[in-house]
Amino acid sequence: MVIKKKKKILITGVAGFIGFSLAKKIIESNNYNVIGIDNLNSYYIKKLKYKRLTLLKHKNFKFYKIDLIEKSKLFNLFKKHKFDIVFNLAAQAGVRYSFKDPKSYTNSNIIGFINLIEMIKNFKIDKFFFASSSSVYGDQKTYPKKESSEINPINLYSLSKASNEQFANSVSKTTNTKMIGLRFFTIYGPWGRPDMMIIKYLISAYKGVGFPLFNNGNHFRDFTYIDDAINICISLLNKKIIKKFDIFNICSSKPILITKILKDINKYSKKPLIKKKRRDRADVYKTYGDNKKIKNFLKKDIKFTSYYLGVKNTCNWFLENKKIFD
Repeated sequence: MVIKKKKKILITGVAGFIGFSLAKKIIESNNYNVIGIDNLNSYYIKKLKYKRLTLLKHKNFKFYKIDLIEKSKLFNLFKKHKFDIVFNLAAQAGVRYSFKDPKSYTNSNIIGFINLIEMIKNFKIDKFFFASSSSVYGDQKTYPKKESSEINPINLYSLSKASNEQFANSVSKTTNTKMIGLRFFTIYGPWGRPDMMIIKYLISAYKGVGFPLFNNGNHFRDFTYIDDAINICISLLNKKIIKKFDIFNICSSKPILITKILKDINKYSKKPLIKKKRRDRADVYKTYGDNKKIKNFLKKDIKFTSYYLGVKNTCNWFLENKKIFD
């Protein structure tokens, strides 16, 4: 009997929200060997990142503390493990933070991405999936946004993501690696980032501190539950891909008003003090993606979690794990 060798997957940003969630799902399937890297920076509390990593302990998982700008370490990692597939989910996140520390975006999202692409090309990786963002569309008046829609990045974060797409598209013409960009739309859920709206709101209530509400909450976001986003990633992982470069929206395609979300969170948690703020220059009014392309490509009717259930699950998780944020 011939035992089929498991393929190796590299997940960058594995201690982050999406990276951790994807790694956990793949590890549980026991179909692949997973190697994860992360620089474990202090953009938000490290305690949450370390807690995520403890949940990934498994014989089919290895972790290395590596930053994408550490080119020699990346080279040695690729040489040692001979990966088949790479998911790049490492990035300096946060739109507003890009005005405070632009260098961190340049290092991680641009220089780091270029370093990774060089490894992808040199080591002849089969498939390369990378996180882009709905923010590349910017503030536009026509919705929903399709992958073919014009992009209009309005801040350094979205500009870095748009440049990733363009660079990957260019390199794909000189390599056999299939390069797939994933435009994530407002991913939320258990184990989410504390700087994102729902968890931030819950933390504000828990700690009794003010919650900054920009533009009176008069924004729409295409909230997409983490499990749904991960299930799509898994489906793409196992799907035969022909095109050398492609882009997909990862979204529920059901934008919701911010104030409506906050009202539902209040059913599960006490309400924090609201500090009303003027609209931030980094904010777009609305995100609303078209998900027909990914549905047609996967040839399946993807079932998206209702935001009522998603909010409930997120709130329940936070209330059970709030000590992490002390």
